[in-house]
Amino acid sequence: MSVDVYLNFNGNCREAVEYYAQVFRTEQPQIMTFGETPPDPNFTLPEEAKNLVMHTRLNIQGSNVMFSDVFPGMPFIAGNNISLAIVSKNLEEIQSYFHQLKEGGKVGMDLQETFWSKCYGSVTDKFGIEWQFNYDSGETGM
Repeated sequence: MSVDVYLNFNGNCREAVEYYAQVFRTEQPQIMTFGETPPDPNFTLPEEAKNLVMHTRLNIQGSNVMFSDVFPGMPFIAGNNISLAIVSKNLEEIQSYFHQLKEGGKVGMDLQETFWSKCYGSVTDKFGIEWQFNYDSGETGM
């Protein structure tokens, strides 16, 4: 299991992650845009979102650092654009952490299956720290 940092950007994620890849001499990042996600029949993706980065990551000196753009219309506050991501192969552990941290906090997304994970969720704890939880079954992952 690891605790990874997740950085959000306001439309310039691609530029930032390519810059960091150059600075830290990492492999070129694999970038998934919002436009490359499976279509949702209940939601039409706005044109301005299609080329924005939904997810990418770099391994910087042994640490996973994940990046994305905020979705158009979502709040972006410089300085508050960092969350911590728990990636684990232990589903019970993810559920336990999530349910403890949501006490007195605010759930951003209940634990649920997504196209990238059998169990993903996010919560802002009572201290204002955002946590993301992602079950890594070993088959596919963030």
